[in-house]
Amino acid sequence: MRIAFLFPGQGSQSVGMLEGFKGNPNVERLMQQASAAINQDLAALIANGPAEELNLTVNTQPIMLASSLAFFRAYQKAGGPTPSDFAGHSLGEYTALVAAGALDDTEAVRLVQFRAQAMQQAVPPGVGAMAAILGLDGTKVDAVCKVLSKPGAVVEAVNFNSDDQTVIAGHAQAVSLACDELKQSGAKRALALPVSAPFHSSLLEPAARELRERLAGVSFAAPSCPVWHNLTAQPMRASESLAELLSRQAMSPVRWVQTIRSLVDQGVTHFVECGPGKVLTGLTKKIAPSAQALNITDETSLQSTLESLRVV
Repeated sequence: MRIAFLFPGQGSQSVGMLEGFKGNPNVERLMQQASAAINQDLAALIANGPAEELNLTVNTQPIMLASSLAFFRAYQKAGGPTPSDFAGHSLGEYTALVAAGALDDTEAVRLVQFRAQAMQQAVPPGVGAMAAILGLDGTKVDAVCKVLSKPGAVVEAVNFNSDDQTVIAGHAQAVSLACDELKQSGAKRALALPVSAPFHSSLLEPAARELRERLAGVSFAAPSCPVWHNLTAQPMRASESLAELLSRQAMSPVRWVQTIRSLVDQGVTHFVECGPGKVLTGLTKKIAPSAQALNITDETSLQSTLESLRVV
């Protein structure tokens, strides 16, 4: 048995998402530490909202990292088998690095808050947009975007989430035009996403530059096991650096389909999504139907996952 832990990114958050772990000392302790790191009561915002405040990028990113990591600490304290691999979708890559011991908890919370601010400020509100394209192969989506994209009207395929779900991003008008063109090319649906910036597109280059400077001052340790990166869909090679991978990640596509398939090729049999929501669990079932897809979102699912992994 080879177990890969997956950590979700922005979009899986919801008011009350810690209720399922209420009273768990490991979860509460980590949330307190994360709150102290950025001088903000994250647990209170999660518990009480409002949703509009929770969904602000500068709040969502530290909240998702802290929550997902807290769930992982609960799993560890419960005696769960040690994962063989880690991966995270977009922001979740930072959680994966912390879980693997490559990045300090407190440093990570401060770092993703900085990342969120840089990403939000890179493109003025209303200039950029994102949309989910459903029912069309990612290579086709990518090809159409490359034909349509031009200076001042950029549109790019940025999240390859499954064979029939690809997210595009760029200038708002270019994204709208691409949605129409992609529907004519066979897409079943094109859904505008309620986000405040065109994440993972080349328009985020200013944020990538800021991140590179910030990451230059971060001390990374060697991960305890492979961490698979969005940029390459592979673990880091000796010729690469985490600072470079993470800074480029902000303005580059998330290669999730390729990541999951590469993990399966390496012998992963069990995938565990660890964090609020079940988005990655659903994607895993689509991408790798032969593997077992589990999740940890509360005490009940934690116990169920532990039982599944111990039975094998």
